[in-house]
Amino acid sequence: MNSLNSIGLSELMLQRICGEYMEMPGLRLTLEQAQRLWGLDQDTCAQSLEFLVETRFLARIGQESYGRLTDGKVALPTLRMAKAPRDRAYVRGMGRAS
Repeated sequence: MNSLNSIGLSELMLQRICGEYMEMPGLRLTLEQAQRLWGLDQDTCAQSLEFLVETRFLARIGQESYGRLTDGKVALPTLRMAKAPRDRAYVRGMGRAS
C-alpha cells in the first residue's frame, strides 16, 4: 500500500474527503463529481480516492463511482507505539541490583 508521503497526498484533504462521506451516508461520486466538489485536479483526486479504497474507507461502486465501504459507524484503529527490542546486557548495566 502507498503511504501519503510517497504519493504526495495532503492529510488535510483526505480528512475533508472522509468527512464529506461520513456526513452524507449513501454518498456516491464519480471521479468528475469528486473533482468539482473538492476543487482537485484529476490526478490528485484519483490518487486520493484510490488511497481511500486501499485503506478500505471507500469502495468502488460499479466502474465509475466511489462510496463508503460501510455506512455504519466507523471504528478507527487504535494506534500504538511499536516496542523496541530490549538489550538485556544494556538493561543490566543501568544500575539495577544484580
